[in-house]
Amino acid sequence: MIVVAAFSPSLDTAYVVDDLVLGHPHRPSFVRRVAGGKALNMARAASALGAEVTAVPVLGGHIGELVAELLRADGVAAVPVPDDVTTRVCVSIGSDATGDLTEVYEHAVPVSVVVVDAVLAALRAALVPGAWLSVSGSMPPGVGDDLVPRLAELARASSSRFALDTHGEPLRRLLAAGTAVDLLKINREEARAALGAPADAALGSLVDGLRVRTRGAVVVTDGAAGSLAADDTGRWSVALPTTAGDHPVGSGDSFLGALVAGLDAGRPLAQALAAATGAGAANAEVPGAAVFDADRAREIADLVRVEPA
Repeated sequence: MIVVAAFSPSLDTAYVVDDLVLGHPHRPSFVRRVAGGKALNMARAASALGAEVTAVPVLGGHIGELVAELLRADGVAAVPVPDDVTTRVCVSIGSDATGDLTEVYEHAVPVSVVVVDAVLAALRAALVPGAWLSVSGSMPPGVGDDLVPRLAELARASSSRFALDTHGEPLRRLLAAGTAVDLLKINREEARAALGAPADAALGSLVDGLRVRTRGAVVVTDGAAGSLAADDTGRWSVALPTTAGDHPVGSGDSFLGALVAGLDAGRPLAQALAAATGAGAANAEVPGAAVFDADRAREIADLVRVEPA
């Protein structure tokens, strides 16, 4: 079982236009709206691959109601926590002519102490021993820098496992405190910044530095170059089997959703990495975040090379 904390959800709208020209009106050839934000993208991806998922999103206003409706339509179980502030909207516009992607993302809305406490209570009620608590994305204003350690402690107190994909000050504080994390998945730049490493730091040194501090499995992604991961069984290098698609929004979230779904199903890290890479690549083939075809993701996963590093 996977329980997903979503402090900064959004209504994500993806447009595709023939050719995006600033200052001109456009009629999109394709429109897709989903319950978005990194956490809900992750939840949808894991659910699409057969995992049992419960999302706990902070939702407000008529936009929040639409996000809850879209979650239900996608078959994702949710325990919404109401908020007085309207849920944000994020837009991505893909150009068929150039393949370029233009993104306009509203800032995360502030979250009050009362709402944070309500989310923590809902997470506590949903978690069972052996489950995963997944936290991803940046932390919204108002929650304090101690929220991520509190979530890690909540997972530990519930005999659950903690999966984290975040960056910036919350991650640096977590690493400095030596808080245990069962699975940390971030990209190269986020890892470099968190460790204060030089720009040319080797991927292996970043993975090792994070492992020392979290004492759990670590995955550092590196765009088209693939990823490097390590756990108690060894270190694994992952190579992408295909070129990247034109719609990468949500690919990292799809990767995390498939990764945690695989680990939740009892698969070893190497197998879960192949499934995660397949999901991320399949997501990039179609507009919209974490709306990939599950069969296509499995097809790509069969081509992924995961080798001891």
